[in-house]
Amino acid sequence: MMIGPPGSGKTMLARRIPSILPTMSFNEAIETSKIYSVMGLLDRDRALVSGRPFRSPHHTISDIGLIGGGNTPKPGEVSLSHNGVLFLDELPEFKKHVLEVLRQPLEDGRVTISRALTSLTYPSRIMLVTAMNPCPCGYLGDPLHQCSCTPVMIHRYRSRISGPLLDRIDIHIEVPAVKYRDLADRSEGEGSAAIAGRVEQSRNLQLERFKGSKVHCNAQMTPRFIKKFCEPDAAGQRMLEMVTDRLGLSARTYTRILKVARTIADLEGSDGIRENHISEAIQYRSLDRKMV
Repeated sequence: MMIGPPGSGKTMLARRIPSILPTMSFNEAIETSKIYSVMGLLDRDRALVSGRPFRSPHHTISDIGLIGGGNTPKPGEVSLSHNGVLFLDELPEFKKHVLEVLRQPLEDGRVTISRALTSLTYPSRIMLVTAMNPCPCGYLGDPLHQCSCTPVMIHRYRSRISGPLLDRIDIHIEVPAVKYRDLADRSEGEGSAAIAGRVEQSRNLQLERFKGSKVHCNAQMTPRFIKKFCEPDAAGQRMLEMVTDRLGLSARTYTRILKVARTIADLEGSDGIRENHISEAIQYRSLDRKMV
């Protein structure tokens, strides 16, 4: 979840994410291609969907459009994003009941649509990326613009996103407005290819770690694997204990912090999870910290 004022680059960042994701395996390409074939979206001149999908439905979408369904149950956007990215821009503008149907697919990685005569299950293992303004006018906390929203308006705006859904989003980050000197800077930044290389190395570490199991990456770790591979050092344990008690984090949030910390350590090439990895993972839970 990216939180920031209008024009800070949230949508642009989201659209760049597929360029740094690991390349699709053959099995992933087969799974995704089957879904697109069912929907008649597979191009005639290509047999497989080889690139990771990026889907960005409008906030007026219905629950059937997002999850799937109809008289003849068809996959929705969450399944069309399988093995790729589902981007929900202006998250609080989505109807609340539409967002709530995402909770189970995010947890299980699949969607089951039941009708009187049939029941169909579609895969939905996705990276959910969302963006939102900090308040209805968009300028809460912006040093250059005056926020015109009252506390009641801000609370009502943020309450459109339920706690259980928020709990299932691993990373909450603030995206501040870009300053002029950064916009005018003509120096070359790090390219997507270099970042993708580090991501690919990290994914290879994870494939080796979980070899022989049905788990392929840190996000899919079960409690048994979390206990085995996500044990922080003594300093990291003390920090995690202090933050968990202070913020009143749920068990789900606790395990997600460990998974993110494990991935941060993998990107650094570290065998163990250290205090700085735990600290960075906690920093990515900005909305939890603001609840103190």
